[in-house]
Parts: sequence; C-alpha cells; structure tokens
Amino acid sequence: MGDARVTILGCNGHLGHAAMIAFRDAGWDVTGLGRANRKPVAGTRFVAGNADDVDVVRAATAHADVVVNGLHLRYDLWGDGRAEGQLQTVLDALVGSGKTVLYPGTIYNYRASDRIIPPTLRQSAETERGAIRIRLETMLADAARDDIQAIILRAGDFFGSGTTMGWFGEAILMNHAKGRLYHLGELGLHHAWAYLPDLARAMVRLAEARRTFANFETFHFAGHFVTHGEIMTAIARHVGQKGRIGPFPWWMLRLMGVVNPVLRDLCDMRYLWTHEMALVDPRLDALLGDGFATDLETAVAITVSDIIEARRAA
Repeated sequence: MGDARVTILGCNGHLGHAAMIAFRDAGWDVTGLGRANRKPVAGTRFVAGNADDVDVVRAATAHADVVVNGLHLRYDLWGDGRAEGQLQTVLDALVGSGKTVLYPGTIYNYRASDRIIPPTLRQSAETERGAIRIRLETMLADAARDDIQAIILRAGDFFGSGTTMGWFGEAILMNHAKGRLYHLGELGLHHAWAYLPDLARAMVRLAEARRTFANFETFHFAGHFVTHGEIMTAIARHVGQKGRIGPFPWWMLRLMGVVNPVLRDLCDMRYLWTHEMALVDPRLDALLGDGFATDLETAVAITVSDIIEARRAA
C-alpha cells in the first residue's frame, strides 16, 4: 500500500494489541514496540525495547508513516509529571518527522454535567486525572505545529477480547462463578462503551484519511451508548447461567482504596458511572459509515467468553 506503514507503541496493551490486528487486516505493514512479545500477532513485526527511551522510539518508528500511541501508565503512576514525560519522549522522537500520531483520548477531559460531548465542546476536568489528560492533549496540539500530525480518537470504556483486567472482568463479572453479576450504575442510566476491535478499525479509517485532515484533529467515537440495564441483560445472556444481578459494592472499593492507590483513583472516577455522558461526532460517523459497529450482543458474547475461558485456563 505504498505509505501504509504503522508502528504501534505499547503493542501488548489492550488497545495496542487490537490496533496491531486491525492495521494488519487492513493490509498495512505493522511493527509493534514492547518490552516483550507477550501477545504475538502473526504477519506483523515485533521490536523489543523500552518506550521511555527516545532513541528506542525513534528507531522503532523510523520507517513508519503512522504511529499509534498505545502506551498506558498504571492509574496511580499518572501524577508527578510521569504521564506528560511518557508522551514527551514519543514527541521528542517524532519531532520534525512529518509522521501522523494517533492518540486514544478519554472522556475524563469533561465534567459530569457535560451530557452531550462533541469534539468542539470546551474541556474542563472533574478530577486531577482529567486535568492530566487535558495537559497531554495540549502537548499534542503544540507538537502538531512542528511538522507532526496529531489525531486524537476519544472513546468510552473499553471492552473486548483480552480485556480480562477491565471493568467487565474485574467488576461486573468478578463473582460470576458464584452466580453474581454487578452493575456499575443505575440500570436506567446510559454509559459509553467502546468495543476494542471497532475502535481499532476506526483508527485505521482515520489513518487512511489522514491527508484530508488538519495537523491537529479530535474525533469522538460513539461506540455503544447503552443503559447499564441493557449491558447487564446482554452479559447475563452469555454467562451461561442464571445469576443474581446487584449493584457494584463501591463502598468496598473505597475502603480498599485507603491502602490501594489504584482503587482509590478508580473511586474518584465514579461520576462516569452515575452520569450520562454521550460522545457524539457526525463527521466521524460519516467517515465510518452505516453498520460499522459490531452489534452489542456479538461484542458482549465475545468479551464474556474470553473472560470465562481465561479464568478456566488459569
């Protein structure tokens, strides 16, 4: 495909792995950078290295036209400038290269009162984590003035094959073997979910259309904006047993958060589950076209099956 070469930074992460598959299936020449090849993808190239080293990143991306930043720090490691430092290493490696950087954005940049969220909506964070994400996107916007194209693709909470450590596996299905399922918010409230294979394919579409965009662009991926009741019904249908469905014990998470900084940070983000926040973007919808998303039943079935099989094999 000529100039269809992509490097995925953080290729072992949930999004990075999905992106490796999506770009490969679309005919791209794919290279993944990671500390170890924990999730090999046939038909792609793997480079072992530390993405905190600017020379390693520069070498891994040297022949790429597009770079997907799938790097992700553990929640409690975002502070003290570490998230900004991780991104700065990538930007330093790419400065003046003319390459396109695809960056996954979050809904953290917005407040609980922001119910309908188009890319043009002003950003005002509810938490310090959101303030960090705003600073990261400002860094990308600034870098886009230095011969780098930066494209942010914002999405809701991930689910999909391989996400055993996400909200599905660690919260909703944490006691499924005991016949219990947990909903994270009131059953009638909507929540934004992003099925990872769909999100990765959306990245491919943006990469393919990149020459029609400005140097800095933001797109919002609607994903599955469904009620907690709808997602629970779909999950219960594919668990393979009748389970009791009850509210997630947030009190327990907060109690454990006294000694566990990751859980404490997750509690701070609870507003995302108690407020309806819809990502909307007619421009991206038009680019992706009708029927782009995997239907909810299929996406949930694949995710649940993967989690259950992984636990059986453990």
